[in-house]
Amino acid sequence: MPEISTIYKISVIAFTLFFGASGSGCPVLECWFVQEKPGHGGGFSVPMSQEKSLMFIRTEAYSEESLSALHPPADISPSRIYYMTDPAGTFCSAALNPPKGSVNKPKCEINPFMPHASMVRWASALTDSAQSPVYLQADWFSVAAQGLDEQLTLSNIMRAPSASKEPQVILSVSSKTPVVRSRLGEPVLLDCGFWVDASSPVHGSGFSVEWRYQFRGEGRLVLAYDGKNDRFAETSETGADINITGLYEKGNASLILEESQVRHSGTYICTVYLPHLLAQVAVDLEIVEPPSLSIYPSPLPLLVPGQALVVQCEASGFAPHTLDLSWEFSDADGTSRSLGQGSVTGHRQASDGTFSQSSRLELDSGKLGLGRGGEVTCVAKHDGGTRRAAATLSVIGVSAPSIEDSMAMVAVALVLYGLIKFLSWTLSSSGDCYSAGVKTCSMTPD
Repeated sequence: MPEISTIYKISVIAFTLFFGASGSGCPVLECWFVQEKPGHGGGFSVPMSQEKSLMFIRTEAYSEESLSALHPPADISPSRIYYMTDPAGTFCSAALNPPKGSVNKPKCEINPFMPHASMVRWASALTDSAQSPVYLQADWFSVAAQGLDEQLTLSNIMRAPSASKEPQVILSVSSKTPVVRSRLGEPVLLDCGFWVDASSPVHGSGFSVEWRYQFRGEGRLVLAYDGKNDRFAETSETGADINITGLYEKGNASLILEESQVRHSGTYICTVYLPHLLAQVAVDLEIVEPPSLSIYPSPLPLLVPGQALVVQCEASGFAPHTLDLSWEFSDADGTSRSLGQGSVTGHRQASDGTFSQSSRLELDSGKLGLGRGGEVTCVAKHDGGTRRAAATLSVIGVSAPSIEDSMAMVAVALVLYGLIKFLSWTLSSSGDCYSAGVKTCSMTPD
């Protein structure tokens, strides 16, 4: 029994040390600390410096015992090692904690952050007072991280007492759907959630949420909500909404698009404002709609050897515009072969933003070796999937007989041979009887 008791105590101590060091499963996150190089003024091109950094993460505050159990690597400067407390556990996601020895690792960047009053009108009420709270006199950092396999993206604002390396997360904004793909016309949910430290003075002082769209230099405000005054900002966007109940009860700031359109493809930025603080995450939305295919003329007319028939494949209603059109031919034996791309036209865009494109192919039985015909197929390869459209082609007046025709001709020849043989024998027997003077002649051969 004493031995069992000793083993039990050792197991409990090891268990406690392990989970104390790991912060209940939270990762040790490798990051880059990025900031402006000292001694350089402002401008459009400000030189930046980056240093390797490391964050030990826990959901509870560090104690002297828990700090002593950690062993930072020697190749990272002690000034860039942080002992972060994340009460919400947003950093403790499996997407930020790859298996040991994994080549793929999450991306992380730490930047110095300067608290400031918001300039947008739907968040300006959060900082009506011109005075800067004493609470802001500390070291502030922003952390942006991307999980493995596009499972998570998050942005946190951390506060640490001056000259301390133990920051605590004050504001956390995250999305579980950094990349979203949707079919045309379907409702879309762009995930965005936020959390505010209840022990912070900024908690309960109001918030604002903003969704902004960006694509190829174009930007527009999609939705903005002033939580302090409980009102939406006026925008030109239609069919976009958020769940107000979920916003207040769970910090659910997800954007809902009632019906996806091609113009919705792009990057959406979810920004959450607190007094003097803000954090934001980006969500990429791609509308993917495969093409509809049609072959003209329909049905295909009969093809005569020596003549050419022009067929056209029309692909319409697809997005994005990248498309690969080609032709295939299957003969009567089921053997397929490529006929090439044909003559492909440029893209045409419809009023709904979808694209159309066509391919023309000249069918010449002599040049292409189409035999007696078969099946002509138009193939469209697209991000939304591969689509096919087929039409039957018949070639008449072909000089070379098919296998079926040859077999029929042999059968007819055998029948004719048998009939001629029978008639020849019959006539020969009748002649013998007549020459012998026999009036009644048996038809049975001797």
